[in-house]
Amino acid sequence: MRLTDFWARLEEAFGPGYATSIASDQVLSQLGGRTIEQALAAGVETHVVWRAVVAAYPDRVPARLR
Repeated sequence: MRLTDFWARLEEAFGPGYATSIASDQVLSQLGGRTIEQALAAGVETHVVWRAVVAAYPDRVPARLR
């Protein structure tokens, strides 16, 4: 998954403003206790980060974006 696709999906699932907040503020255990931004900066593949988002927010991510 390209990084631009990742951000588009995150924004579609959470809205532009909230997606930014989720990415910078929410620590996910599935990412080793890192935020989305920290995981991406550390080189974690976007598809791995996206799976962590889906696991953390199963009710927020529409099925078609999974």
